[in-house]
Amino acid sequence: MTSPGNPAQARSLIIERLVGDSGEADQVIDAGRAMAERAVPVLQKGLAGELGVPVIVDLRAVEIGRVPEARSRAGDNFAMTVVGSPASSDAMTLVIDAQAIAIMVSTLFGGDPDVPASPIERDLSQIEADVSTMVFQEVAQALNGSGRRSLDLRLPAPRAMSGTEARRHVLRDGAAVRIVLSISTPADSGTITVTIPQRVVLASRGGTASIGEDDHGTSWRARFSEEVMRSTVALEATMPLARLTLGDLANLEVGQVIDLDETAQSRVRLSARGKTLFVCEFGKLGQNYTVRIKHPFDAGKDFIDGLMPAGAGRA
Repeated sequence: MTSPGNPAQARSLIIERLVGDSGEADQVIDAGRAMAERAVPVLQKGLAGELGVPVIVDLRAVEIGRVPEARSRAGDNFAMTVVGSPASSDAMTLVIDAQAIAIMVSTLFGGDPDVPASPIERDLSQIEADVSTMVFQEVAQALNGSGRRSLDLRLPAPRAMSGTEARRHVLRDGAAVRIVLSISTPADSGTITVTIPQRVVLASRGGTASIGEDDHGTSWRARFSEEVMRSTVALEATMPLARLTLGDLANLEVGQVIDLDETAQSRVRLSARGKTLFVCEFGKLGQNYTVRIKHPFDAGKDFIDGLMPAGAGRA
């Protein structure tokens, strides 16, 4: 990671680290619902073409959430993929639960739609993972859209992950809109959850269904910025102490005084929500203690400095 080149870039980076771009809930839900409603008939037609028989696709919910919550309701045996775009490496996270996978596999291989599909209570087989990948491709393609509304996704969708790989895959945090679709037959139903970061909706959609085709995204972006700027966060300033051996640490007693490192006052770190934002200098103004911001925190440089022996960089 490198330091931002100017104050505007630094502010943008800090906001992204803390909350991601977010906007008014009603506006975001309207945008997600409009996107999903356009995609449902396209998806139903695409799946029917792949399966050879029709399945029912319904829009179950459009909600506000966070990206890491994408798999929170999928149970144990789900499949997942993350589709990127030029604007974001995680423009869309797709999760299909075990029952929806069972329905798709049963339908694909001629199962009776009036009989519930056998539930999957084990790790997915290769065939089930392949079918999940096919479903993800159809969903992503339907939601991608075209023209000025297009998310410009990098298709085809990547191979579906499952099992430990899917459960441990790290999802970057940020505000998101969650679209829940149901896949059903007369006897059974399952869900596909599509999670799109609000920053992607902001960058690619430029508005909601209530905004005219000729409107540009300036006012929409302004609404997001206003909501982000209203967010409040607690700041914490920490100052490094001297380095001690484990033996010294074990021998500490109540009342013992620990000397500060001679450079500690100039290496204060200002953090919020567990994220380090700035390197500061500790001081005092009248009767109040202060910290003065020196420069944005550079995680890459800090990592390299941590590899060097203590005192190696001092004059």
